[in-house]
This record gives sequence, structure tokens and C-alpha cells, in this order.
Amino acid sequence: MTHRIRIANAGGYWGDDPSVLRRQLEGGELDYITIDFLAEITMSILQRQQARDPKLGYAVDFLDQMRECLPLIVGKDVKVITNAGGANPLALGRRIIELAKSMDLPLTVGVVSGDDIMPELDALAAAGEPLANMETGRPLDDIRDRMVSANVYLGAEPVVKALNAGCQVIVTGRVTDTGISLAPMIHEFEWADDAWNRLASGIVAAHILECGAQSSGGNITDWREVKSFHDIGYPIVEMGRDGTFIVTKHPRTGGLVSEKTVKEQLVYEMGDPKAYVSPDVVARFDTIRLEDLGRNRVRISGAKGAPLPEKLKVSMAYLDGWKASGSILICGPDAHLKAETLAKVFWKRLGHKYLDTSTSVVGGGSVWPEAAGRARTDEVLLRLAVRDRDRGKVQDFGVLLPALILSGPSGLAVTGGRPKPSEVVAYWPALIGRGHVTCKVQVLRTYGKGRSFSLDHDALAPPRRTAPPEIPCPRIPEHRKWSRTLRRVKLRRLCYARSGDKGDMCNIGVLARSADIYAWLHGTLTPRVVKTFFKGIVAGRVRRFDLPCIEGFNFTMEKALGGGGTVSLRLDPQGKTLSQALLEMEIEAPANIIPKQ
Repeated sequence: MTHRIRIANAGGYWGDDPSVLRRQLEGGELDYITIDFLAEITMSILQRQQARDPKLGYAVDFLDQMRECLPLIVGKDVKVITNAGGANPLALGRRIIELAKSMDLPLTVGVVSGDDIMPELDALAAAGEPLANMETGRPLDDIRDRMVSANVYLGAEPVVKALNAGCQVIVTGRVTDTGISLAPMIHEFEWADDAWNRLASGIVAAHILECGAQSSGGNITDWREVKSFHDIGYPIVEMGRDGTFIVTKHPRTGGLVSEKTVKEQLVYEMGDPKAYVSPDVVARFDTIRLEDLGRNRVRISGAKGAPLPEKLKVSMAYLDGWKASGSILICGPDAHLKAETLAKVFWKRLGHKYLDTSTSVVGGGSVWPEAAGRARTDEVLLRLAVRDRDRGKVQDFGVLLPALILSGPSGLAVTGGRPKPSEVVAYWPALIGRGHVTCKVQVLRTYGKGRSFSLDHDALAPPRRTAPPEIPCPRIPEHRKWSRTLRRVKLRRLCYARSGDKGDMCNIGVLARSADIYAWLHGTLTPRVVKTFFKGIVAGRVRRFDLPCIEGFNFTMEKALGGGGTVSLRLDPQGKTLSQALLEMEIEAPANIIPKQ
């Protein structure tokens, strides 16, 4: 009976370091490696790629990795699971089999499909599935004629079936980032579908793994604590049968695994920590306990879970006009004033009204909220952008921008040439009943016959069982007496943080550097304070969720990303830098809770 397995990550997005798979295989003993390739808009890109060439539609980078690493994978008997199949997982599976045959390697490949519901949209509407936008409530009819992709977020179950069938490499379509890592745990430990706490622990572990080096030193606030970013080690989870696990990395690699690195990843792209919804279980992140064991090892326990949701999420994309952006380098004294002058001249000369425009002075502080302060330098980038459904107006923007160089202040240079219109692919999230989804698992072999089988809604939605008892919320820690002496400090002296995105919502997880700081901030760092700080950036509601077990807060900021994703004209459309902006907030804090520098 298996008591512990080692699952490693070798990539957090399409474009991550392609050498990581080989480095993980060579670095030490592993049982599984998972690689996440798909973001919310990636599927639409792959769908359109497949429309141009039916043989494509998958992440070709993964095939390159297989060409280099397949002998190691087979020789070390490591199983690899990835959603690199995108819009055409079967084509990728067949290419991998061809590759294995050319190397004379015995291999069994599993292909998971069934997430693409684009061909069934009209039938689904007739069956009573509205597929309305789950964030705005808009009906699907508003954009039906402009849709380019519709994919259901599948969970771990079809991947488990492929593992049960003996597959060593598994490629999927839109299986969730967490599902590809949860599947080996269910397969090895035979967790029942009502083992909610263990399944929730698996989701927590998978969430830590899914973004690559973000949990092993990448993007950490206190980046000076990382001795080397060279040859950074990607995360490994040592999962036990009882759901307790350790996060680590291979020895003699760069990066860092610590309580801080793991906490920052835990709050990344988080909503309500009491209800982290996946297709497999609803996990609670507010009950988690961490123990830093030193030497790049952190133990995690205490995750609680609840029954899986009634509906599955659908990621859809539709065409929504055109956009373009361009930059002008401005140097010399009064660079910021030159930029402001040039921007006024440009918009007046252009003359058009657009759905959206953006003016930012990169290096002049305008990308962050005004409350974070303004930088003054002798060189800035004036970045201008437009979005509209009229392609001609967007094209006019690109023609005029370079024309400013000879008719404005001194010290100007265009960077990147004439901006060209690019099509906007917008995101449309929706929900669908599990009964309308059927998965297919196909087993391909280099030698011998393959086979395929389907998983209908009976497999995707196991019978309901009694829900677990309500879990009381952890209490806010008691604090010692505050000093009457107050000192003005930046929030980063008291906290570290990380931010992420979901559509047009940005979340910022703020983590206190001590229990006393957390207790004091509980009554001080309110949603009102955060929204005031982000004046001009956050147009919607700000909510705060408490995380006493890890001494942190999660702030969700609605309408904070200018539409988010590919729609946004902002330089940082995913809010990745907004956590660092918030840490620049100046506050008055009791002297006896401020850490010594």
C-alpha cells in the first residue's frame, strides 16, 4: 500500500522555462510531474490556431519537451500529466506516440477530452442552460454570434481513469490547474469521493504546485532572502495518505521554500478562503496550518472540505473589437512634463472617441495609484493605448503615434515601430449543470491496441452524501498592549503580499510578519482604507476575508483591472504588481509591533 508520493511541477503557464521538465527528472526521485499550460484566454488562442490548421490546437512547446525528455520519463518510470492538449488533445497524444515509436520506447498515453462544448451551445440553450455571464448576469445572446470558444473546467476524475488504465503520459484539454495534480493522489490513495478533507488537502497542495516557481522563491516580496534565482528549483509536494503534505524542492537548486513563499502562493488568485471551489471539492483555506521545518521544507495540514459544487464552470471567449498600444521614449530634464504635454497634443490631434483609452507614464509613477507617490526621473516611457470596435479608428491611432517624433519636445524616440490593431478576445465565465457534460478518455499505445471510454454525468457527479459539520472560524489572536508611541512606516515593514486576477477582479493577499501585527491590522487595514488607497484604479467593491491561521487577509477588488485579461489597456492587466503598490502605503503603527530592520 502506498503511503507517500512525490509530485513535482515543471511549469506554471504556456511560456514557462522549457528546461524545467528535464531538471525535475534529473534532480531526484519523483513519482509524478504535472505541467500547467492553460490560462483563461489560452483556449481561444488554440481554437483559432486549430481553425487555421486542424492538426494543431495544442501547446507545441510540450512536444519539444517530450522530444528531449521521453527517454528519461520512460527510464525512470515517472508519470507526466499536463493540460497542454488545449483544443486538440488527441492530436498531441498521437504526436507523442509517433515520437515514442521513433525512439523505440514503450509508452501508453492517455488523452482526456470532452471539455469543448462549443458545438453543443444551441442544444444546451434549448435544454435550459442559459450560460449567462456569472459575474455580470448578461445573457449569452448578447455575444453568441461573436463566440470563438467554450470549454468546461473538468476536474480530476477523467485523469484518474486514465491513470487507472495504466497511462504514463496524460494530455488533457481544459482540466483545472488543480485537477491534474489532485488526480495522482486519488489514484494512489484511493480517496473516496466523500473524503472531503483529504480531497481539500489535495486541492491546497495542487494550488501550491500549479504556478511553478511562485511557491519556491519566485515573485516573493522579500526577494533578498532568496540566495540565488539561477537554476531555480520548482516545487515538489510529498503527499501522505492522510492528506498531510510537505512542500520542498530538489537539493542544490536555486530558489527558496519557506513559510513565506508558501503563504504567498496560498493567497494567490484567491476569492473567499472559506469556499475555494473546484470541480472535485470545495476546499477551505482558512483552516490550514503551516510548519516551517527548515532546509526548504514546509509541512501543511488542517485543510477542510465540503461536497463538490452542483455546477461546473465554463470558460468562454468572444471577439470584442480591436486594440493597439505604443510607446515613446522621452529623455532629458522635465521628462515627465514633456510626456504630459505630448499626450495632450496626441489625443487632440487624433480626434476620435474610443470605447477606452489609456495614458500612462512608465517611470513617472502613473501605473500605480497616486497614493503610492510619484517618481521623477530623466527618462520615461509615454505609453498610449486605445480599444474600439471600429478597426479603422484603431489603425488611425497607430499611424499618428510615430508622427509625433519630429513635432514635439526634444529627446523623443519611438520604441517598437508603428502599432498595429490586434483583435480583442474577451472572457465570458458561466456555469453549466454536470448532467450536460460527458468526458472521453482515449488510451494510445506505441505497441498493441488502444481503447477509449466515456465518463458521463454519473461519473462526474457522484451521489450526494451528508455534508460535514460546520467548521467554526478560527479566532483572531489576542494581542499584547499597544504602545502609545506611533511611528509612520510603510506597510511592507509590517507585511508581505501577493496579488492575482480573475477576469476584472484583482485579489491581494496580505500576510502579517507577526501575530501582534495581524491582530492590530485586523481593526486598521479595512476595505475602506484599501479602496481609498487605490482611488482611480478600483471602480468596484472591495471585500476583506480573514485568514487567522496564517495571519493574513485576502482583499478582493472588483472592477480593478480595466476589464482584465486581453480587454484591458493597462500595462499590468492582471494586477500582478498591485500587491507591491499596496505595501507602499504609509500608516501609523504602534512602535512595539514594528519589526527591527
